[in-house]
Amino acid sequence: MSTPSGFDELIHPSTRLSVVALLAATEWADFPFIRDSLSLSDSALSKQLHTLEEAGYLEIRKEGGGRKRRTKVRLTSRGRTAFEGHVAALRAIVEGAGPTAVAAPATESAAAASGSGQQHQRAEAGR
Repeated sequence: MSTPSGFDELIHPSTRLSVVALLAATEWADFPFIRDSLSLSDSALSKQLHTLEEAGYLEIRKEGGGRKRRTKVRLTSRGRTAFEGHVAALRAIVEGAGPTAVAAPATESAAAASGSGQQHQRAEAGR
């Protein structure tokens, strides 16, 4: 199976996907909100935000100074487009593995289990 169009290797790791999904639902988000929502450490979140910012997927603003400094983050239009394309690609992958693809192996497994179950019942009856 080939990778569907729109699949984004940069967004795909679960932490980055969680960050981008969270940001897709809002205009701007504060660093502590993202950190706490995703149960990440400051350093882990900073690393992921930096990677996504370098790709042009995020805009990061630092406001205020000293102890009142706040970091705000938002998806850029490029980031939103990449996220939407990645979600569409994931849906295509999941739909490609629909009931027909899953049903065949399950049916074979059920038949095999049924056959071995009958053999086990015969062995128990013979004792």
